Amino acid sequence: MTNGPRSGLAAVSTALLAMSRRLEVRDVLKTIVVSARELLDAEYAALGVPDDHGGFAQFVVDGISDEQWRAIGPLPRQHGILDSMLHHQQAERLADVREDPRFGGWPAEHPEMADFLGLPVRDGDEILGALFLANKRGPHPPGTAGFTEEDEEVLGILAQHAAIALTNARLYERSRELTIAEERSRLAHELHDAVAQKLFSLRLTAQAATALVDRDPARAKDELHQVAALAAEAADELRAAVVELRPAALDEDGLVATLRNQVQVLDRAHTAHVTFTCDGVRALPAAQEEALLRVSQEALHNALRHSGADRVAVSLTRSEGRVLLRVTDDGSGFDPQSVRRAGRHLGLVSMRDRASGAGGRLTVHSAPGEGTTIEMEIPGG
Repeated sequence: MTNGPRSGLAAVSTALLAMSRRLEVRDVLKTIVVSARELLDAEYAALGVPDDHGGFAQFVVDGISDEQWRAIGPLPRQHGILDSMLHHQQAERLADVREDPRFGGWPAEHPEMADFLGLPVRDGDEILGALFLANKRGPHPPGTAGFTEEDEEVLGILAQHAAIALTNARLYERSRELTIAEERSRLAHELHDAVAQKLFSLRLTAQAATALVDRDPARAKDELHQVAALAAEAADELRAAVVELRPAALDEDGLVATLRNQVQVLDRAHTAHVTFTCDGVRALPAAQEEALLRVSQEALHNALRHSGADRVAVSLTRSEGRVLLRVTDDGSGFDPQSVRRAGRHLGLVSMRDRASGAGGRLTVHSAPGEGTTIEMEIPGG
């Protein structure tokens, strides 16, 4: 190899870093392909993830410009050498891929490739994809394989890491889908309850107006005005359910925007006034942002469902290298000393676990009749 073991370790480390950052599957695929090409000093590299219809669900390349890739045309099919790697689970190291009997030619805009090294990416017996390189750089005699047995061995090690990275990325995406589904369900339930309360009030007010229409037309008119107001509020809540009910897009929007959006939804969905303020907090590591979001959601749920609060305030502040989340309500409060009884009911145990897991700590300030403040403090920001 021309680049030596240092660049090889760096390439493998890059693939592992992609896994630890819990990137999207396509980002992981791209990182693996770039790492493989740099590691083995090849002109081209690609990784294809097969579908169930003889093609590829995803196909990521490196060494080809976007313009070239668009000019090449549709994704390749599972045939020839690609088919062999995917279905026979064997490595392919060729001096000239064009001379192999399985070779079926290139599309018109496809670059010319000669020496070839490819192997399947496997998780046990499952084939996750096919990883291959073409056109080994550096001098080698014509008609001889540019890629060596050592290259094949190194690529095999990288393919094992690729399998781990792909499996973890898929698990992460599935976990995120489940989290989004749970969050949508929870917010939908809260919005449903709020709309149901409005419609119940609407029904009672309409019945009162009906009873008063003959004997007290003036009062009936007032009740009908109230019906109109309640109907407008119910329509607003339904609009919030349709338009505002979105998954917590923590990865795309960040903690501050996600929290602000959720507080706006909850403020419309409940009679309590819910507010959010933020001072000086920048982006945080993903694990800390997720912990802060989950603790705030649990604290908000408690305040809005159990405390009878009229006002709930959420704040996120940064001071002296630390970030403080505070959720305060003016509700009924409770005795924090009764943690065995109240702690699990209010989710305090899980909130403390989340705070600790993110390198922070959780404190609870409350007393019967005096409201509750939940604080989570973590380093950073």
